[in-house]
Parts: sequence; C-alpha cells; structure tokens
Amino acid sequence: MSEPDEVLDCRGQRCPLPVIALARRLPELPVGAVLRVLADDPAAALDIPAWCRMRGQDFLTATPDGPAYDVRRTH
Repeated sequence: MSEPDEVLDCRGQRCPLPVIALARRLPELPVGAVLRVLADDPAAALDIPAWCRMRGQDFLTATPDGPAYDVRRTH
C-alpha cells in the first residue's frame, strides 16, 4: 500500500463518526488525493466503502491489521 496524502485518525470513534469525518475532510483535499481513514469501529468496514459508492469516490483498499481505509477523491 502506497503512502496516502493525508491520514485521518478516527480510532475510538463509533459509527457514524468516522464516515462523517471522511465526508467533511475529503472535499478539502485536491482531486486525486488519497485520504487514509484509521477506524477501529467494525462498522467502518462496511460504511466507508458504501459511502464511497454513494458519493462516487474511489475506495482503494482496506487493511485488516490497521485498520486503515484508503479513499481517493475523484471530484
């Protein structure tokens, strides 16, 4: 996994806070930037990819040992 442009640490936060933080931060980054969300809430594994599908953003990868979720801003 390559290094992201920015890391958003949401560890210890429960659903839906990691997705809300992602939704607030991603638009502030340039198109093409990769935001890594660190989230240890089990719901994040479903919520973050689902949010990306609904918003037309690229969900790149998830690491089970992180747990980290990489999202690329597409627009």
